[in-house]
Amino acid sequence: MLKYAILGFLKYRPHTGYEIKQTMDKSTGHFWHAKQSQIYTTLKKLEEGGLVASHPEPQESRPDRRVYMITESGGKELQVWLSQPVTKIENSKVILLLKLFFSGKEDKETILTQLRLQRSLHERQFERYKTEPTAFIEEILALQPDLKRDALLWEATRRFGELHEEVYMEWLDETISMVEKKF
Repeated sequence: MLKYAILGFLKYRPHTGYEIKQTMDKSTGHFWHAKQSQIYTTLKKLEEGGLVASHPEPQESRPDRRVYMITESGGKELQVWLSQPVTKIENSKVILLLKLFFSGKEDKETILTQLRLQRSLHERQFERYKTEPTAFIEEILALQPDLKRDALLWEATRRFGELHEEVYMEWLDETISMVEKKF
């Protein structure tokens, strides 16, 4: 799936691998992310497959940087992928749930510490979703008003992240309360 995320970013404009990572962190990071090394490995494979092309771009007092752009065949492959419906529910792995599932014999404070720490982390993430992606979307729209429809869908994905954090925090509050009262 990383290849489609990269093709998607390149659909908007040419990027370096570093710029793809930065853009990903600011935009899709709450639901799709990758390490810098994964991005470069995937870019190499995409170029070998003819889905992207690249050229070196000189920089003063620094090594040349490689700029990637989507090719016509890359655009077609992205379009095919975008048009295919998602026909299954994705399973996710949540370490906290796995730990909690097996923690029945742990002491109450150990469990509460885990839950409260996660509550704090998710609260910070919730606050970030309310501000950072919104500002990023507004910046891009100011530069490229023709991306208005894209921005609506970007906002929908940002809102998903926000709602996900709200629900997760609600569940954490319920679970903390249950452990406090019944353990």
